[in-house]
Amino acid sequence: MDVDLRKLRYFVAVAEQLHFGRAAEVLHIAQPVLSRQIRVLEEELKVQLFRRDRRATELTPAGEQLLADARPLLAGAEALRRRVGRAARGDRFTVGFMPGLIVTAAVRELSRRHPELTVDVRRVEWTEQTAVIHDGQVDVCFVRQPIDPAGLTVRDLFTDPRAVLVPADHRLAGKETVEIADLADEHLLQVPAAVPEWRDLARGGGPGAGPVLRTMEEKLEHVAAGHGVVVLPMSAISFYQRPDVTHIPITDLAPNRVCLAWDSTRRNPLLAEFAAIAAAV
Repeated sequence: MDVDLRKLRYFVAVAEQLHFGRAAEVLHIAQPVLSRQIRVLEEELKVQLFRRDRRATELTPAGEQLLADARPLLAGAEALRRRVGRAARGDRFTVGFMPGLIVTAAVRELSRRHPELTVDVRRVEWTEQTAVIHDGQVDVCFVRQPIDPAGLTVRDLFTDPRAVLVPADHRLAGKETVEIADLADEHLLQVPAAVPEWRDLARGGGPGAGPVLRTMEEKLEHVAAGHGVVVLPMSAISFYQRPDVTHIPITDLAPNRVCLAWDSTRRNPLLAEFAAIAAAV
């Protein structure tokens, strides 16, 4: 039996929403059509994917397994579509990069070596820095650790010291440096994965509580409003200066590791060549 990618997309939408009505809205189809397609998928797979009653929709163990397998499968299919499309339009190479990272020298060198190649750049956020590789939006990406390395080739490039962003009138503002213990009572406005070391600081109300901050601009707004603090690499801080927020280097926090990552299944020689260029510059 061939798996229908369209039905898999429908399934993932329901699995993420756990509500057929909301999933139908996301997919822009009628709910009866969605329900019928999920039933057909269950019949084809000969399993029950959801448990439904009047109060809730839940994944069965089979549904949980399908969701884990379907996401990378759909991402791979999307990556295939994007790459085939780029090949049809001509030679093109896209470089992703996190905020604060300057990729100009590496991009220029690749363009100099391959004048027939169109080299694009794309700024990515923390939450998507590996997703844009898996789904083919970029060929390579300058990423900040930690990331999930599954399916990726990852090359270390350099390390980036880190500092804490605080309001300009904060009790620590004006200090030349701080230690991580000085921040024990502060509330971290980031998900724990962004600053794993924060798990040892228990008195600040717990990391990641509150709104999910996706962009630098959102982080700066919340810091300026006094909602908490943010730990960032110095290279990112240098791009975002404003008078109501200041930064203080953290002396005993390991620097952020900057790496280059790409899909490990690809054999395009430009990937290894660009990795060598990025390491050199």
